[in-house]
Amino acid sequence: MKRPIILLISILACAFSQAVSAQTVPDGYELVDSLVYRPVSAVDTTLAGKDVFLVLPSRQAGDDADVKVHQAGNIRSSMQGHIASNAKRTIQGYRVRIFFDNKQTARAESENTLKRFRGLFPEVMAYRIYANPYFKVTVGDFRTKSEAMALLTRIKGDFPSAFVVKENIEYPVVDSDNAVVVDTVKVLRPVAN
Repeated sequence: MKRPIILLISILACAFSQAVSAQTVPDGYELVDSLVYRPVSAVDTTLAGKDVFLVLPSRQAGDDADVKVHQAGNIRSSMQGHIASNAKRTIQGYRVRIFFDNKQTARAESENTLKRFRGLFPEVMAYRIYANPYFKVTVGDFRTKSEAMALLTRIKGDFPSAFVVKENIEYPVVDSDNAVVVDTVKVLRPVAN
């Protein structure tokens, strides 16, 4: 759920920056470059939306090899139905909890913690949830506890009360070494006096 929202925000920021750059800049304002971090896709987009059987090598298409797959039509339709019905499925994994509280100030503190984390580690997905009566901020999407422990070690200096939790996670990104794409956008900002 968070990834589409972040993607929508970055698309709107890009559209706004293009609209502003196409117009004149109002008095007292200036256009400045700003970085936008957007998470990469959780799937390999080179095959997204394509039928894998149509992209297999064939001599007819000029490839060196010829791959043919023989299968019944009901297998293909069954697999397509399975993929469609599990599009929003999550898996059991691990995250690092950096905030957990139910005080009256917990809402504001959780928002500040989330903002601070995203500023320090923009490449790691962060989630803020309210599970009555607690506000929680958890970060990362890891299949194994050892991956979550590696992140915990990395952030422990900034978030000393952090700990690893087991919960349902989003599917981790395909390329964990490059988990975000950095874009530069133009932002309208008041001129400093």
